[in-house]
This record gives sequence, C-alpha cells and structure tokens, in this order.
Amino acid sequence: MSKLQWFGTLGMLAVALSTAWAQDDSQSAPSTAPPQPAAAYGQENSPPAVSENPPISGIDIPNLEPHAAPLSYLQPGGTVSESADSNIGSSTGTQSFRSITRGIGSLALQRVWSHYDLAMQYEGGVAYYDQSGIGWKALQQMDLQQKISWKRGELSVRDSFSYLPEGNFGAAYGSLGSQGIASMGETSFGSFWGGTSLGTLGIVPRIMNVALADLSENLSPKSSITAASGYAVTHFYGSDQFGIPYLNNTQFSAQFGYDRTLSAHTQVALVYGYQGFDFSSVGNAFHSSIIQGMYGHRISGRMDFLIAAGPQITNITLTGAKDRRIGVAGQARLRYRFPKTSVEVSYQRYETSGSGLFAGAQTDLARFRVDRPLNRVWSAFADIGYSRNSRLQELTLQQELGSCLPAGTPAQDNPQGLPVCPGIDANTYTYGFIGVGVHRAFGRDFHGFASYQFNELAFDHSYCGGLPACSRIGNRNVITIGLDWTPRPIRLD
Repeated sequence: MSKLQWFGTLGMLAVALSTAWAQDDSQSAPSTAPPQPAAAYGQENSPPAVSENPPISGIDIPNLEPHAAPLSYLQPGGTVSESADSNIGSSTGTQSFRSITRGIGSLALQRVWSHYDLAMQYEGGVAYYDQSGIGWKALQQMDLQQKISWKRGELSVRDSFSYLPEGNFGAAYGSLGSQGIASMGETSFGSFWGGTSLGTLGIVPRIMNVALADLSENLSPKSSITAASGYAVTHFYGSDQFGIPYLNNTQFSAQFGYDRTLSAHTQVALVYGYQGFDFSSVGNAFHSSIIQGMYGHRISGRMDFLIAAGPQITNITLTGAKDRRIGVAGQARLRYRFPKTSVEVSYQRYETSGSGLFAGAQTDLARFRVDRPLNRVWSAFADIGYSRNSRLQELTLQQELGSCLPAGTPAQDNPQGLPVCPGIDANTYTYGFIGVGVHRAFGRDFHGFASYQFNELAFDHSYCGGLPACSRIGNRNVITIGLDWTPRPIRLD
C-alpha cells in the first residue's frame, strides 16, 4: 500500500474517531465553550468578529464559537520550536534526519468602532535548517483586514503578505511552528483567489501577496448581492537544489453573487467568477469563467454546510494559438462543533497558478481537521490534506520554441548548453500530508506542544522523461516540540 493510500485509510479512521467522540459527547452534559482554535504558531488569539450568518456567496464564513461582544485589544506573543526532519531539503528521494530551529514573535491588533473594524496580525522570525546550502531563512507573515459596515451592507478590504522558504499548504506541525502560518490565502479566501502554495520541491524563498476587496448589500430581508475582486502575486527567489527556476505569476480574480434566504438556516445563491493568470516572464497566460449554483445550511454556533458546482470555461493562449476547454468547478464544506469536538471537512476544485511548478493547474484540494480538548490543560488535533494538480499548458514558451531543456537532461544531450526550463516537466503532481499533535497549558501565559507530520510529494512518470534511474517521489517525516508564550491581551477600550 502506497503512502497516499495510507492517507485515505487514516482519513476514514479519523472520521470514525470523530464520530465516536461525538457520540461520547452527546451522552454527557454540555460543557463550557472549548478554547478558541490556536492561531498561527499555536497562539490562542481571539479572531476578528465575523457575521453569524453572512451571504454564502461572500468571502466571510460564520463563526462556530459562541457569540461574544467584540473587543479592542493588543496581543503580543512568541514561539520557539525544534524539529527533527527526515527530508530537510524537501526533495525527491530520501535523506537522513536533520534539525530545524525556529524563533518567532507576533503581534495582533484588533480595534473596534461603531461602524469600523480593524484587525492586523504580524508574525516574524528566523529558522535555521541544519543542512549545507540552506542555513538561516526568514519567516514573515502579515495579515490586515478593514471592515466598514452600514445598515444594509458591509465593505471589507484585506491583504495577506508572506515571505517564506516553503509552501503554506500543510506547513503546520513542523514547517512553521505548532500551527504554521495560516495565511488568508489558504483559510478565509480559498484557493480560488490565489495565495496558496500546494507542495514544495526544494527550499525556495518566495513572496506571496493577496489583496482583496469585497462588498455585500442586503436588497431585502431575504435577498442580497455580493461582489469581490482580488489580485495575487507569487514571486520566487533563486532555484531549488536541481537548479530549476520556479514560475513567477500574477492572478486577477473577480466574483459576483446573488443570494436568497429560504429559511432561517438555508440559503441559495447564483455566482459568476473570473480568474486571469499571467506568466508574462515566460510568455504564457490563460483565463477562466465559472458559473456556480450554491446551497448553504447553517445553524449559528454549531453547523455550517456549503456545496457549490457549475461549468468552468478556460481559454489558453500560447504562441498565438487559442485553446478553449470546458470543465467543472465546485466546492463543498462541512464544519460541525460538538460539545467538545470540532470537525471540518472541505473540498475544492478550481484552477490555480500551479505553485511555481506548473504554468497553471487544474487543482482538486481536500482537507479534514478535528480538534478536541482532552481535559483542563491538554488538547489534541489531527489534520489531513491532499491536492492533485494537473498541468493546463506547456511549461514555457521557451520550451515550445526549443530554447530551453527540461531539468535532468543529460549533459551529452545538451551540447549547446541551453538553460533549464522554468517549472517542472510533468503532467501531474500530488501533495498530501497528515499531522497529529497535542497542546498543554502551563499556567496562563505558556503552552507547550508536540506534533508529528508526514508529507508526500509525487510526480507522474512523465517527470522522469524515460530515465531509468529517477526518483519522482519525496517523503518527509517531521517531529516537532515547542513552547508558546501568549500573555494576557492588552485592552484598548
């Protein structure tokens, strides 16, 4: 049985365990609300206030925690951690265990006025990779959100910036601390808007930024409209251990929706979405249009279910030729909070920028997470993620014209000394992870954590280009221990 098949088996086991926990919870008296989910790097900062039942075509998702009055506060914090990593360079093949040491500080601000909400969070620090050629790497993440509300609607402006040596999907439990940097590109916005790097081959620093503005307006007590637009940039610095340059890209996205409330807990919506991808440095570009019907059922503070699907039309332009493809895009999400256990299952199918490996990809993305407090000081979590990415177009215009060669080409087959083509010469790649861990409170201000995560990055056989000796699969085992410092928030009102 392959490692990825183990993911499926472990995923079903996790679902079974969560069901068993839920049955155990239903037989006990309801307890007090569980602690807030740990924020980036395991700090337990309160999230910005969100609407209890926003339009399902919008960007905000409802909060499953008990409603609380919004507060203005300033929250400092810090994390130190040590990891043992079996594949510290994140390469294909296997390596021996090496260490990664991290030190990270953070500062969160939330300021609430009568019609304005401001939320900011910054995390920054360094990581030392104990392998020649890697060494010290910077870790930077900053998220900002400004909301303006009025009687019938709301306008939000958001930005998520990061400078990281690795991707941010499945970066938790070893790559970036106890929880990893949870950028808005991955969590709140979803893969439709960009800002998510699905899998890493080699340690390659990259800047990722997603800027987004969204508007919602209630037309009547039962109908509303939403509109949003976003711009995402991904820029890589350097190349991996094989000298492969990664593909920089930009993405413009827009979305318009009409929502209708059928009952106190049920909504439907019709949504149009647009994505435009530009790989101008290598001569590639494409864009797609999506029309989706959406259905959502929500019980405030307890359950959130969403499903959406519809046609996707993609137009690709390469060397003057146009290629039109018709497919399906969609998403599904279920979040449920039992008296003690929180469960989240999600699936998305959209086109993405290809994470620097492909010049655009058709991506299927699935994730399962469960959190449960064990007692007054201990809590446990499990997280499983999987993505499948299929290349949409040729690597680059240079490869199409024969002015570069795929990585791994033998020297005798390259007498002209042509450069290596940007990106990876493969048809598909998959990336999956499974992580488990525990937190323990030490007094009011400190929390310890321990975690284990397994990652697998696998390319299809075309990656080898017919070479008899080729390693197209990379596995990674990461064991992490660390300590969080989270003092009491400083009230600002």
